[in-house]
Amino acid sequence: MVVWDSAQYLRFKNERTQPSRDLAMQLPPDDGSVKRVLDIGCGPGNSTAVLRDRYPHAEVLGVDNSPEMIDAARKAHPDIDFALCDVSKPAELAALPDDFDVVFSNACIQWVPDHGRLIPELLARLRQGGVLAVQTPMNYEEPIHRIIAEIVHSPEYADRLPQQREFYNLTPPEYWELLHAAAASFRIWKITYMHTLPSHEAIMDWYRGTGLRPYLQALPDDEARKAFESKVFAKVCEAYPTQSDGSIIFPFPRFFFTAVK
Repeated sequence: MVVWDSAQYLRFKNERTQPSRDLAMQLPPDDGSVKRVLDIGCGPGNSTAVLRDRYPHAEVLGVDNSPEMIDAARKAHPDIDFALCDVSKPAELAALPDDFDVVFSNACIQWVPDHGRLIPELLARLRQGGVLAVQTPMNYEEPIHRIIAEIVHSPEYADRLPQQREFYNLTPPEYWELLHAAAASFRIWKITYMHTLPSHEAIMDWYRGTGLRPYLQALPDDEARKAFESKVFAKVCEAYPTQSDGSIIFPFPRFFFTAVK
């Protein structure tokens, strides 16, 4: 199980929160009809705070499977309710109430297997007419992901690092078919965010909080982790050109959908 670090994750708080703001703008208006809101995979609470701003009079609950993230969320947002819940375990997800008006998930479901099961179960947490809103990264074709995969599967690391699939997203056509069967209506779309990062090291810092984390945890000591990171960093420097002031354009495609129960 991956152990998460809220401080590492929040080093790029604005960039990580922007997709949740954009997704929240697609939710129903705050006209009094939205009374209960659930944030799945709330992390340190930055996305949950977006929902609190969107629906200031609703009951908002954020859930996550990381005790460290829940502790950070409670400290940062004492006016919001947070609870531990591992949605990869069907019994824990099914134990949540089934009368939410909005179920929201920002950059979480890529870590959860079996979306053919997961998406209908998320819809089941809604009252009739409620809205499911999801954002998940789809940046597998970007240089950073190709670099990590190439090194992880190289002869030097093939026997030392986990080779199983770390991300469980479906393709957009597969989500279309799943939502077509499970929802009353739905929308899907994709946005590529063009983040400006100050350096190549910032790309590494970003991924230490997400995509690099399972592999770094699997290595036995700091020396092995530094060696692995140095190989990734050398290729990152080759793959991402610098701008005139030394900064880096870091494209990050993300997939979104909203679905009505």
